[in-house]
Amino acid sequence: MKLLYWLDEWLTLSRSQQQAQLPMSGGDLLDDVFVKYEFVDVNKPLLFTFSPAGTNVQQHDIDEDFSPWGFHLAKKQNVNVISFQHLGKSNWFRSRNLIFFLEQLTTLLEPFNYRLGYGLSRGGFAVGAFANLLQLDQVLLFHPVSTKNKTIAPWDDRSSTELAQQFDWEGDYHDLNLGKAKGYIIYDPTNNIDRLHAKRYPELTHLRVFGMGHGTHATYLNKFGFYKQVAVDFIRHQQLDIAQFRQQTKTLRFKEDYYQSLSKANAYSEHRLGLLSKAHNILIDEKEAHVQEHQAQIDVQPLIDIALKHQDDHPQDAIQLLEMAQQLVPNDPLVEHKLKQLL
Repeated sequence: MKLLYWLDEWLTLSRSQQQAQLPMSGGDLLDDVFVKYEFVDVNKPLLFTFSPAGTNVQQHDIDEDFSPWGFHLAKKQNVNVISFQHLGKSNWFRSRNLIFFLEQLTTLLEPFNYRLGYGLSRGGFAVGAFANLLQLDQVLLFHPVSTKNKTIAPWDDRSSTELAQQFDWEGDYHDLNLGKAKGYIIYDPTNNIDRLHAKRYPELTHLRVFGMGHGTHATYLNKFGFYKQVAVDFIRHQQLDIAQFRQQTKTLRFKEDYYQSLSKANAYSEHRLGLLSKAHNILIDEKEAHVQEHQAQIDVQPLIDIALKHQDDHPQDAIQLLEMAQQLVPNDPLVEHKLKQLL
């Protein structure tokens, strides 16, 4: 465990000497978890990330250039980062070797005064389970699983729960323990299991995104930059602008692909399809209101001027410009009159 040895020696230095030793980076293999780290500035936050389900990396996939989930994002924000990538498909960060590593690690991080945790789904479980151990100050969790202990969460009847029973769900760190950590939990309240897991995090600010599901369309949310933008704001400011977050979720509703992907992901759920149908109708109404709201501010006069200037030499181009103006400002009498003249 190279990181533990390095930190042990690094702690003996003065703060200025510690800073002079940075940047420092590396990686370790801990049974069925790969950890990659980079320290850039002792005065900046230290971010912990844990990988979600679906990032099913195998040991032979790890090479010098491999980076766990969330590592590149942290690097771009120029903060200190320790990222944990689970290996294999069914892996819930329950390895005794990993837990021993984290118990040793937390005693060596005293120079880092502010610590963050970021996780999605399975990674959210790990952030919540180890938050108190790692003395996290702020966390950002997307539809996390609080535990796979059937006694604590008997309502979690996903197939992943049965697969997870091969691990110890009675020992240390099997359930959430946020300690002093505050922060945000983002989830879809129409997903009953997600909602019940979220209720177990009363210390966090709850941000609800209807139709978000549980990883059913993470690819599409990534496509729209949703996860990334929220995470970047959290890492940069250690908090989220709630008004801006509401605007981001509203913006999602203006994207047709968002609803198409949701419909595909929830093709067999009458409840979810009903919700999507209602949401799609709201989307249409919002778009109409949005256009009407901004039409009065649209100035198409420059388009009309150019069309009139070139109507004799290039009548077809003038028609196209006037048709574009008509789309922007329907029922404008001048545009209609000039189009009738040219057609």
